[in-house]
Amino acid sequence: MSDVMIKRALLSVSDKTGLAELGAALAARGVELVSTGGTAKALRDAGLAVMDISDLTGFPEMMDGRVKTLHPKVHGGLLAVRDNPEHAKAMAEHGIGAIDLVVVNLYPFAQTVAKGASRDEIIENIDIGGPSMVRSAAKNHAFVTILTDPADYPAFLAELEQKNGATGYDFRKLMAARAYAATASYDAMISQWFAFADQQQFFPETLAITAKRAEELRYGENPHQRAALYVPVGPHAKGIAQAEQLQGKELSYNNLSDADAALELVAEFRGQDPAVVIVKHANPCGVAQGASLLEAWQGALQCDDVSAFGGIVAVNVPLDGPTAEAICEIFTEVVVAPAADDDARAVFAKKKNLRLLITGDLPDPRRPGMLIKPITGGLLAQSRDNGAVLPADLKVVTKREPTAQELKDCLFAWTVARHVKSNAIVYAKDGITAGIGAGQMNRRDSSRIAALKAAEAAEKFGWARSRAVGSAVASDAFFPFADGLLAAAEAGATAVIQPGGSIRDDDVIAAADAHGLAMVFTGMRHFRH
Repeated sequence: MSDVMIKRALLSVSDKTGLAELGAALAARGVELVSTGGTAKALRDAGLAVMDISDLTGFPEMMDGRVKTLHPKVHGGLLAVRDNPEHAKAMAEHGIGAIDLVVVNLYPFAQTVAKGASRDEIIENIDIGGPSMVRSAAKNHAFVTILTDPADYPAFLAELEQKNGATGYDFRKLMAARAYAATASYDAMISQWFAFADQQQFFPETLAITAKRAEELRYGENPHQRAALYVPVGPHAKGIAQAEQLQGKELSYNNLSDADAALELVAEFRGQDPAVVIVKHANPCGVAQGASLLEAWQGALQCDDVSAFGGIVAVNVPLDGPTAEAICEIFTEVVVAPAADDDARAVFAKKKNLRLLITGDLPDPRRPGMLIKPITGGLLAQSRDNGAVLPADLKVVTKREPTAQELKDCLFAWTVARHVKSNAIVYAKDGITAGIGAGQMNRRDSSRIAALKAAEAAEKFGWARSRAVGSAVASDAFFPFADGLLAAAEAGATAVIQPGGSIRDDDVIAAADAHGLAMVFTGMRHFRH
């Protein structure tokens, strides 16, 4: 395909970023500018000569601007195959001039939804003429250049400069691909709004998903895998994908996945006492709250300092210098925080490979949403696990009721357990995890591993006894047999929190009573696979 000179351009944009500069550059090359409504006004205000679309078509803009570019003189000028004799004949017979460049970005549908506009205003911000022009121009990219994003204007102007006022086929083909992605994502947002917001269909018959690539990553879970980070197009919750990286080398696929797990857990403590979460391979290996962030760090680290090596740290309050110093005493991949003071930043600056991510806020752990997981031949979709358990929801099922401190420890352990891979067992005491057992094929082994972690910590730090002694133990799902609970009793736990619901609940309750344990049922399970 040959280069195509730009002689006539049609401009109709909602986002007028860079419009005046683009128009001036085109005008300087003698390109005729055709435009609509507010775009034409903006170009004229910049001192540029513009032909109104109504002068091109011979019809006025009508119906409150709903009908202005839906006309044969527009789409004929876009869709005509220039080297086709029949097309050329039709253009000549009907006075249709070729349009070589289309610059269009669409009505701000997502922004209109996000500001809480009325249904009528939202409907009026569904663009019709814009996507039609974009698709026509993109289809005929052999002859027409389409620009849908102001970010592409500099590359376009560089192309014009290099090719003396023309564009090459490769450039037009690239812009066409981006154009179809733009209309696809636009239609997907509209589809999502109709399904979820307008008609309250949580699982619509057709699920339209659209996302924009934020960056390509070095590799995936393993070096032989490719990977990229995408962010949803349209309104969405902010999180790790939007965090500001202040320092450190490029984030990897595993870094982002683990940092997200750490942020989701530490967000459970939003607005509470200082909390620290340490994550390794998507599982927390230590969680603690304290009177200070440094105290919380020390408690979290002591749960399993071996696994913490090379881990991800997340905190729920701004980082301070002393805590940053302590974190840097071990190798840490990523630190996630809502903010960091100057002292903390100065400390981390000495560790050039450590990544510091600033989120600005913590996500709402109770927010709604959908989780999607690919399987062979399809996708699984489910609502987020945003269920909450309050003290009033708990049912005491043993002869002994938990003390106030045991109840507090139960709820802390339960909060952590919901973020641990199943089967999950968490021992906690005084706002500190004593031991975590994750991802085992049976609950008894998870319980034993968690107890072993607690015993190892006691031996390493010279404590008189394991923190599991006098602790509360949380199980993410019911105990199917009494063996898992008995393992917790052997470790020294005095209180248990679990969903209940096993056909052997009576046996488990009897075992708890026999060992003097207090046990509460939540009625809510938190499997995490």
